[in-house]
Amino acid sequence: MTQTGVFVQRLGQFLHLTDAPPSLITRSLRGVELAVTETRDDNPVPGLSGSFTPEDAFLVSLKLHDYPDCELWENGKCVMKADVPAGATYLYDLKTDPRYVINKPFHSLFFYLPRSALDGLSEQSRAPRVDQLACELGVGHDDAVVRHIGATLQQGLSRPDETNQLFIDHMMLALTAHVAQAYGGLRPDNKANRGGLAPWQAKQACERLEADLGGKLSLEQIAAEFGLSVSHFSRAFRTSTGLPPHQWLLRQRVKTAKQLMSVRDLPLSEIAISAGFANQSHFTRVFSAVVGVSPGAWRREAQGGPESDT
Repeated sequence: MTQTGVFVQRLGQFLHLTDAPPSLITRSLRGVELAVTETRDDNPVPGLSGSFTPEDAFLVSLKLHDYPDCELWENGKCVMKADVPAGATYLYDLKTDPRYVINKPFHSLFFYLPRSALDGLSEQSRAPRVDQLACELGVGHDDAVVRHIGATLQQGLSRPDETNQLFIDHMMLALTAHVAQAYGGLRPDNKANRGGLAPWQAKQACERLEADLGGKLSLEQIAAEFGLSVSHFSRAFRTSTGLPPHQWLLRQRVKTAKQLMSVRDLPLSEIAISAGFANQSHFTRVFSAVVGVSPGAWRREAQGGPESDT
């Protein structure tokens, strides 16, 4: 089992969950695994949460459910009680054995950030190492960025088959960079690596993405082909193409689907798979959002005749 797989298992045990919580994993910083995990129990068995084995890592938690009068523990002792509102962001240092009393329904997102990932981000940003994150027990933050990233990743957690690796890599990299800057004082060298990719790099990168419409390739794999860090490659690719890699890939899937729909007798379900979508409903949802009409409606208009949406 991988390091993050172990963490997800431990998080389930920490919260006394009977089933493994849904998770998305990335390895976009030095190959170190990061994860986002959604945890929920509407009828928990009352008692003190489990305990994490101390490690040099942090948890960032976005609360999705109010949790009033929460009894908080640290280093084996009850420290305080605090009201935990939905929408707030909390940071935990896993070296201090954070725990709490579970006695009411809970629903949260947890982002797992190992120290080595923060070190990798500092290195890629050409910035001094982040010594510590602002982990103050019971102190919640009104963080609109974490809420936005959390809401976006929650959609991916609910539809893992439709979530491509480039999207996971991009969102988790953005989350890590934001946390490092907002709570760790990271100050990246914004003057460095401002430009886009060289024309041959942009062409080759687009060809690699187009050859993998299913989105199995990671940002780390593609960036490594050019000897670039993930953060530099992502920024430069967006400068060159106008879109981050995962959004460029979605547009390419739509373009491919349009080409395939020129074949009248090809079912939309088959086109969906051929163009890299997980299924027909995924295809319809993305195509409609990008183009403004459903695939069936687009094909009817393009071919000038009646056609069903199947």
